[in-house]
Amino acid sequence: MQLDAAKLLSHLSVGCFFAGVLVSCASLTSGRTDKEESSSLYLQLGVRYMDLNKLEIARENLQIALTKDPDNTQVHNAYAFLYEKLKDYQEASEHYKKALELSPHDWSVQNNFGRFLCDQGHYEQGLALLTLASSTLLNDKQWIALTNAGRCQLAMKHHQIARAYFEQALMLNLDYAPALLEMQKISFQNKAYLEAKSYLKRYLRVDVYTSGVLWIALQTEMALGDSANADQYRQLLLEKFPLSNEAKQLKPVLQ
Repeated sequence: MQLDAAKLLSHLSVGCFFAGVLVSCASLTSGRTDKEESSSLYLQLGVRYMDLNKLEIARENLQIALTKDPDNTQVHNAYAFLYEKLKDYQEASEHYKKALELSPHDWSVQNNFGRFLCDQGHYEQGLALLTLASSTLLNDKQWIALTNAGRCQLAMKHHQIARAYFEQALMLNLDYAPALLEMQKISFQNKAYLEAKSYLKRYLRVDVYTSGVLWIALQTEMALGDSANADQYRQLLLEKFPLSNEAKQLKPVLQ
């Protein structure tokens, strides 16, 4: 039975990658051969299992998808992302290159490959692809590529340029959590603590707590001299993530 890509998308958490893959799958089902339809089905299964962190099952489904349709751009795109998670960066690079060769104007491939290249230290190549992904009118999620470009600029120590990218991303999507978090960090580093708190509150309305986020929240409240809110975040960090590196650092910070 054909999976409903829209329903599947609503359950996936790694949106910057999976959104592009599943939207592409959903938009290309009409007029395809049975083999291509079957490949798309296994692709969506692979993506779903990847999101559930069942990586071996994900790989099995993606391999079937690739066997059925070796020239499926999104299968190579997904396979590359899987190999990233497995830290096999050579294989990831090969699949991204193949995906880009097959579909040089596909914004999801441009975004993922561009982000990957930046993560690997190939900043200029990565930014070139991210610029393409963020500027095409076919991309209805341009804020994702803009945020990735901002992170790439941060890695290059271009803090003001990075901030401009994050601000542009938030103009397109006020609630995009990764951009909100990056703006919070930049504001905190610039000692603009009230601004940092504002971005953090917006972030916490749209995304879940992590040990890193709670650590940032604690530091922000301490910088503002708000011991009551700082203690609330401290308790949350200790209760929810007692074994985290951030929790282990609490004692020296609060002394």
